[in-house]
Amino acid sequence: MSARADTSSTRRTFWSLGRREASWGYLFLVPNIVGFLAFTAFAVVVAFVLALSDWDMLSPIWTAKITGPANYVKLLTNDNVFRQVMSNTAFFVVGVVPLEVIGALVLSLLLNSGIRGMTIYRAIYFVPVVTSLIAVSIVWQWLYHTEVGMVNYFLGAVGLPRPNWLGSIEWAMPAVIFMSAWKAVGYYAVIFLAGLQGVPEHLHEAAQIDGANSWQRFWKITLPLLSPTLFFVLVISIIRAFQVFDQAFIMTRGGPAGATTTIVYFIYNNGFVWYRMGYAAAASWILFAVIFLITIFQARWQKRWVHYY
Repeated sequence: MSARADTSSTRRTFWSLGRREASWGYLFLVPNIVGFLAFTAFAVVVAFVLALSDWDMLSPIWTAKITGPANYVKLLTNDNVFRQVMSNTAFFVVGVVPLEVIGALVLSLLLNSGIRGMTIYRAIYFVPVVTSLIAVSIVWQWLYHTEVGMVNYFLGAVGLPRPNWLGSIEWAMPAVIFMSAWKAVGYYAVIFLAGLQGVPEHLHEAAQIDGANSWQRFWKITLPLLSPTLFFVLVISIIRAFQVFDQAFIMTRGGPAGATTTIVYFIYNNGFVWYRMGYAAAASWILFAVIFLITIFQARWQKRWVHYY
């Protein structure tokens, strides 16, 4: 009886301590939960309702007229500007994602090679990531300047044409793409570098003993074992690319002739410039649907090429 009583008392003590620790844990989570409910969940619900209305932001929200799916129908069937911004956004995504992913992978391989002073190089390549995107955009405006920009200066020095980077329909989006890739490549390189350092060295040593050269070791060992990191970087890069806004807003104001107006810029203009908040909310839900479907496709496709060690 004494042993059973001691066991029961011990269980009650552990149960009491567990409940106390759980209570403290929930208490520390309260600020985060309140913030999520107030600034994320509530905003999502409001955006869903607004997408079904024609609220102009100038009148009380309760006076908004419910229009049902009219905003979606107009966006998808009768808005040429929306088609253009979707095309611009797709062009940006297709252009910037390969530059970011391949550039970051190559950079991480170089940073992982053990060159002397590599810590300094890692810090240098990460500086653009922590620099304000607004400041970077302004600097690149000057770099792209037709007359006094450094880019055209060097192009002219080697006898190449000097485009009007931000003032021509043909070159404005490529200019924004290159600047965006330069800004983000250091961030993804750090992620790749962490993945590279997790690749077992003994596999490379065994392959080298078997006569495999550097390219064969990279293609058959490094890349397959790095595929989970590659998948993560690919997903994050695509999601961020679809949400591009600051670069186009600062560098080109969506021009020239709407060539750099992306879907987020379109949402901003409709919501906060033209006060068509219902229309903007509908466009934002279409953007969410596109990103969601692409992410689901990637999650299913990754089963074919992602390998876990």
